[in-house]
Amino acid sequence: MRIGKLDNETLERLVLGRTGAHRDEVIAGAGIGEDCAVLDFGAFDCVLSTDPITASADRVGALAVYISCNDVAAHGTEPVAIMLTVLLPPSVTEDEIAEIARQSDEAARDLGVSIIGGHTEITDSVTRPLISAVALGRAAKQGSKEAPAPNDLIIVTKSLALEGTAILAKKQEGNLRRILTEEELAAAKAMLDRVSVVKEGVAAGKVGMTAMHDITEGGVLGAVWEVCTRGGVGAEIEMARLPFEDVSLEVCAYLGVNPLRLISSGSMLIYIRPDKEAELTAALAEAGVPVTVIGRVTAAADGIVLIGRMGEREVIEPPGPDEVYSAAQNDKTFEAI
Repeated sequence: MRIGKLDNETLERLVLGRTGAHRDEVIAGAGIGEDCAVLDFGAFDCVLSTDPITASADRVGALAVYISCNDVAAHGTEPVAIMLTVLLPPSVTEDEIAEIARQSDEAARDLGVSIIGGHTEITDSVTRPLISAVALGRAAKQGSKEAPAPNDLIIVTKSLALEGTAILAKKQEGNLRRILTEEELAAAKAMLDRVSVVKEGVAAGKVGMTAMHDITEGGVLGAVWEVCTRGGVGAEIEMARLPFEDVSLEVCAYLGVNPLRLISSGSMLIYIRPDKEAELTAALAEAGVPVTVIGRVTAAADGIVLIGRMGEREVIEPPGPDEVYSAAQNDKTFEAI
């Protein structure tokens, strides 16, 4: 099978119908486009999310913390704790283990999150360090949750393709020196320092949004498709409004990668009523987070559509394997992802 997340059709056919026993405590469980599970814990809800770090071995300890906490923040909830399962190859050194632990500790302290346990193991089942994280947050009871509706604004924070650009810059460093200056290459790799979306997730949760999704594998178009499909609505996304940094576009063009389908941790996708736009923009500006309106919600019958720079309309298809995995396949001289 192809590398990357299972496509949605395969996931539904093979996995999602097999989710164990029904429990009344489960408010939200497994589903396409769901960042989190939510459990009824009495006075509060417990919000949980899990993610592995597989596409990058660089800064894996920090990414494991940031990426899972991003998903909890996509519920509008502040993460409070995290558990880490760390699988290491026999070739690992004590210095490398210590560095992973240092990165995880630093990232957790940055977010105010406690590392409360997990598992660490040397195994020949992996060829490089792999971390799977479970993040937890505590949320007040929300009652009936809002859902996206026609005319809602669709917003993204910061720039798109941050994580994907950083991964490609690290893995394809030698090749990219043909087109990038040392300063540009350093800036691309440093995008990994901007992958947390906890600030914007918590701020948007306080303002009130109709939907929110951390933009990970599948890029911005994959995230839009998942949110709209789950919400039973359509969307119009304007290509000209999508906020990419120049170095991301240069990297993607050279490597033959579609930036619209490239993993974009570091940017949050937010759906919000038009009358709350100013409040959200102000709250995120106070947190130092720029926002861009990239489109609007439409009726389901209108479809999920990307509007090109010349007004052409293209149907947005379901997400497949992320573009980060395609770079190594486009040219045999490239280093393996």
